[in-house]
Amino acid sequence: MQRPEPTLTPEILLHGYACGIFPMSEHRDAPNIFWVDPRQRGVLPLAGFHISRSLARRMRASNYQVALNTRFAEVLDGCADRAETWINAEIRELYMGLHQMGHAHSLEILTDEGLIGGVYGVSLGAAFFGESMFSRRTDASKLALAHLTDHLQNTGFTLFDAQFITDHLASLGATEISRAEYHALLSGAVTLEADINAKPLLQTGQEVLQRKTQMS
Repeated sequence: MQRPEPTLTPEILLHGYACGIFPMSEHRDAPNIFWVDPRQRGVLPLAGFHISRSLARRMRASNYQVALNTRFAEVLDGCADRAETWINAEIRELYMGLHQMGHAHSLEILTDEGLIGGVYGVSLGAAFFGESMFSRRTDASKLALAHLTDHLQNTGFTLFDAQFITDHLASLGATEISRAEYHALLSGAVTLEADINAKPLLQTGQEVLQRKTQMS
């Protein structure tokens, strides 16, 4: 008799992240999920996030609002709302479960028009695993990452896993390290304690820029 394949749970996903792997599917209608452990891993140094002049101008304009964990499902769906996505129905359900457990978080960028961008990921110890982001207005995802990296550093996180390097992430300071280097960083980060809710989220880009200047 053939044994049924084990069902993934949010707890299994957390164990996978602790081991340095993360889940994906081929596309939104794919029935299966597979684990990924890249030979080269993208990381976004929390203290080395690069804010360009144009992004700094948008942050100083403060014509947007920022929030944490107020629209997780909408951010998840916004990230999946594209021609090609690895977020299928099962993955969506699993991350909703992680969010309910307090291990999956979203940062939202809002205007009077509503949600214009955001990013979500998973926290475990002092490691944050960035999963996906989206933007409906110019630089909205960059604004989300600027606020998120600042907040993670301010609340004790030491590792931001960006999974794969893209030109977009590289322009923001992301670098690529070997699998061995990543696993070494991860093994240290997951033993530390950090709490994304330990301190209030800065509400304006100007505040983030001021703190970055003070810490540089």
